[in-house]
Amino acid sequence: MSAVARVTEIIASSTVSIEDAVKQGVARANKTLDNVEGVWVKDIKATVKDGGIAEWRVVLKITFVLTD
Repeated sequence: MSAVARVTEIIASSTVSIEDAVKQGVARANKTLDNVEGVWVKDIKATVKDGGIAEWRVVLKITFVLTD
């Protein structure tokens, strides 16, 4: 059996951590996309406020398998 997958890019953020930003992004993708199979963290960014990290932002490539 063969499968066809698609990749979509999303940006997610968290004030807690990079890992939390990834989890938030995957959870949100699962609400809209069926058959999510993987995630690639393409980029990590942070915003700074008063000399500290205010928010983590991640660019994610979400892979999901297409169905008939």
